[in-house]
Amino acid sequence: MQKLSLNQSQQQRLSPQQIQFIKLLQIPTFELSARIEEELEINPALEEGMEMENDVKERDEYDDDFDDYADEDFGDFNDREIDIESYLHDDHNGYKMQGDGNGDDEDKEMPIAMISSLTDHLISQLGFLRLEEQHEIIGRQLIGSIETDGYMRRPSQAVVNDLAFTQGVYTTTEDVEAVLKQIQTFDPVGIAARDLQECLLIQLDRKDSNEPGVQNAIKIIADNFEEFAKKHYEKIQKRLGVDDEGMKQAVKVITKLNPKPGSAEEDGVVIQYLMPDYLLFNNNGKLELSLNSKNAPELRVSHSFHEMLDTYDKSDKNNRIIKETVTFIKQKLDSAKWFIDAIKQRQNTLLRTMNSILDYQKDFFLTGDETKLKPMILKDIATQIEMDISTVSRVASSKSVQTEFGLYPLKYFFSEGIATDSGEDVSSREVKNILKELIDNEPKKSPLSDDKLEKYLNEKGYNIARRTVAKYREQLNIPVARLRKQL
Repeated sequence: MQKLSLNQSQQQRLSPQQIQFIKLLQIPTFELSARIEEELEINPALEEGMEMENDVKERDEYDDDFDDYADEDFGDFNDREIDIESYLHDDHNGYKMQGDGNGDDEDKEMPIAMISSLTDHLISQLGFLRLEEQHEIIGRQLIGSIETDGYMRRPSQAVVNDLAFTQGVYTTTEDVEAVLKQIQTFDPVGIAARDLQECLLIQLDRKDSNEPGVQNAIKIIADNFEEFAKKHYEKIQKRLGVDDEGMKQAVKVITKLNPKPGSAEEDGVVIQYLMPDYLLFNNNGKLELSLNSKNAPELRVSHSFHEMLDTYDKSDKNNRIIKETVTFIKQKLDSAKWFIDAIKQRQNTLLRTMNSILDYQKDFFLTGDETKLKPMILKDIATQIEMDISTVSRVASSKSVQTEFGLYPLKYFFSEGIATDSGEDVSSREVKNILKELIDNEPKKSPLSDDKLEKYLNEKGYNIARRTVAKYREQLNIPVARLRKQL
């Protein structure tokens, strides 16, 4: 027998306005313009231009007059199809649309930008081989299995199974590997390799064997790849009987090869340039902070939509079609107001966050000296501006500030603290800079181990453990000492 029970729980839900603000807050400046353009397209009640004081007063008056009117119960009215377009016809015509008029013109064909993908490029080369039908099917299956970095990591037997199950084509691993060898002759050079070693050998085979270092480079990759990856150069030299100069030439040839032949042809690669969200000036020792002008767009609620409400207010309020039209207009007006308020709230949050960072790291912004950076975490700023840590995180993760010393992402100023012998806390960034300087100046033939780096840092007064040295080294994308060894 089923039992009925009553449970009470408390849940936190975000309103649509809060969600809209969060999305606007986390996008960087260069994306904000596109987001505003998108909103202008979908909401005719939103316009570009400064909102005047009279517009605000008039807007509030209309809101008071029509709140009750728009929220009345319409009964079965919502189930009916109403041609609202006829009521708002004039305002929709020509608004951010292609062409003018009533929209009765025939559809015009728009040009579509064509992008040649890596797959298309390889398929076109496959056509030049003039293979028999079954081998061409195998070739297309192989090309479709190549990953975006240019490697063919799917086993030959798996390709055989794919062809049998999906296309009813029965073949052998020998046929698959034979076609794969032909695809490996395509451009970009090194494509369709099954691992890094094969990728490098394919590229070396295309080089002139008379070029200095090429023959030794082929021997190194073909027979001594594991030792080369571990930079055991002395062992390779003894095995091949190569002198220092010959080894340097071979290594130079290998390091110029492309380990990811597909990356240059990867679909949808877009180069993005960092646009500052803040501009900071030092005016004779006084720091002046301002938002990038693109963060402060001039937006306003459409005056014509308010006039529509005024017109419908004088009409027959019992007419259900007019009621739905008013509801539609009110919805668009509310959406426009919410968007403008979210933009303003975004500006306010950005300024409050950056001003707090400015107060915290004032010495750095005045001098540009990284040793002046203080240990600072998200909680420090969140507590100071009385906001949630997640809000500060959204601002810091995607925003940047232009200073007279260069362009810095906000997350650059956040770091942990490291204790010194004097009892003070210094930024972990300062420790990382010293660590990088030690590694840059180390003897290339005998790089410093993490233990030695720990010892040097301790001698400089930084109380740091070896595991912390290893963590900071990894964060700086610096390999272990064995892999930093050079001839």
